[in-house]
Amino acid sequence: MQPIIIVLIILVVLVFIALIKTIQVIPQASAAIVERFGRYTRTLNAGLNIVVPFIDSIRNRIDLREQVVPFPPQPVITQDNLVVNIDTVIYYQVTDARAATYEVASYIQAIEQLTVTTLRNIIGGMDLERTLTSREEINAALRGVLDEATGKWGIRVNRVELKAIEPPTSIQDSMEKQMRADRDKRAAILTAEGIRQSQILTAEGEKQSAILRAEGEAKASALRAEGEAQAIRTVFESIHAGDPDQKLLSYQYLQMLPKIAEGDANKLWIVPSEIGDALKGLSGAFGNLGGGVPGFDTSGGNGGNGGNGGNGGNGGNAGNGGGAGVVNPRGQAVERREEPPVH
Repeated sequence: MQPIIIVLIILVVLVFIALIKTIQVIPQASAAIVERFGRYTRTLNAGLNIVVPFIDSIRNRIDLREQVVPFPPQPVITQDNLVVNIDTVIYYQVTDARAATYEVASYIQAIEQLTVTTLRNIIGGMDLERTLTSREEINAALRGVLDEATGKWGIRVNRVELKAIEPPTSIQDSMEKQMRADRDKRAAILTAEGIRQSQILTAEGEKQSAILRAEGEAKASALRAEGEAQAIRTVFESIHAGDPDQKLLSYQYLQMLPKIAEGDANKLWIVPSEIGDALKGLSGAFGNLGGGVPGFDTSGGNGGNGGNGGNGGNGGNAGNGGGAGVVNPRGQAVERREEPPVH
């Protein structure tokens, strides 16, 4: 009985192994290549699949999701004979599992070498400055070449990115100095523009202030002139309304003489000849009251005393031709000047 049991156990184990080999579960976004006696038979997609045990075999399981592969820095010579190290990143996806398995031995290594050679061809036609500023152009050129070459391998290159472009250390120092000089230049230009704008605004403000000040002074002068004109008009109207006679006018004329003689520097002043006519009427008025005008002699001959009723001092000798001697109200003698006779 023991040999039968052993055989049954062996049969059960073989059946279990056959079932395992028969049922193949492929995960989502994956594919498997099936070979029968070493020859490609079919591609298993995601889900539950049945194969012939001990006859069909799984050659390769391929991930159909998009893959990211970074490549190490590669030295590349630019058009101006400078060596730069460029890091690249490739985003690719397997679209045909059979072609990726049988058309190329190692599609990762093939993509890397194709990227290096294409990159050297593209960078070799650019100088350093253009290389540093033309990443989008380089990425598009790389993607076009790689996508065309990897299409027959069942690979689709979605994106190619330049992760870093590192020029030599000496070139980096020179670039930093140039960038610093450019920043200093821009800062100096902005400072000069700010000062210029400030001066323009200050000048505009001063101009507006001067204009407003001049307008204010003009208006003030106009108002002042209008006030003086109104005062003169009022005085004139008051005088005409009062109907002054010759005696009042002569008295007002006499009151203005001390103001003419005011000031220590007034050593010489001229008495108009018309004052004689004005004072004649006033002298007659005071004569009727018992005396003449103090300090004045209106006669054309020898001056004599200025009047019996006044204490103004000697009036001085009157000159020939209508001159008049005058005594200063402070008691000081005032120099006289003869006026030439009018012919």
